[in-house]
Amino acid sequence: MSFSNTDTGDKPADPYKAVNKTEPKLKEKVEDLVDFIESCKFGMMTTRIESNGLLVSRCMALAAKEGGGVDLLFHTNTESGKTDDLKSDPKINIAFLNPSGEWASVSGEAEIITDRDVVRKYYSPTLKAWLGDLGDGTHDGGPEDPRIAVIKVSAKTATYAITSKTMLGRGVEVAKGTITGSAPSVNKLRELSEDELKECK
Repeated sequence: MSFSNTDTGDKPADPYKAVNKTEPKLKEKVEDLVDFIESCKFGMMTTRIESNGLLVSRCMALAAKEGGGVDLLFHTNTESGKTDDLKSDPKINIAFLNPSGEWASVSGEAEIITDRDVVRKYYSPTLKAWLGDLGDGTHDGGPEDPRIAVIKVSAKTATYAITSKTMLGRGVEVAKGTITGSAPSVNKLRELSEDELKECK
């Protein structure tokens, strides 16, 4: 089911998308996405709340990447609300944004990994600051602390926009669009399908 509020005839109803969407080779699309995510470091993880079905987002630090750079890994405390959410519904979105307005949205399915070999592989000593040492010899914030797990997001689709012009160039395009009514060409707007992401992993 789709939503529409008008009929624009043979004119594009979304001129911004029509002007900015680009279709380079798959290798370039994936590499630009991976580079952008790496430069952001932090993303907003959106899950569905187990108790009421509403959506909630949390800022998460990217721990590592797999699957050609598009499968994303994050540390988590197994006793936090997001693990309850993901056990109930593993569908997830990770969104990235930088101060220039460039952004990326990665949708997929999440897996909570408690295997100690995986946790040790991606463990960071800074986790101790977030989990603390409970003083019982087990929950010490170290790599063997059973509270520490890894959330692996297997990407299914991705959409992102990175700038195609300098700040001055974008300003000129927006000013021109304001005067002429034409959509500004300022970004490289790209989409990666599930089949494309499977191919690059």
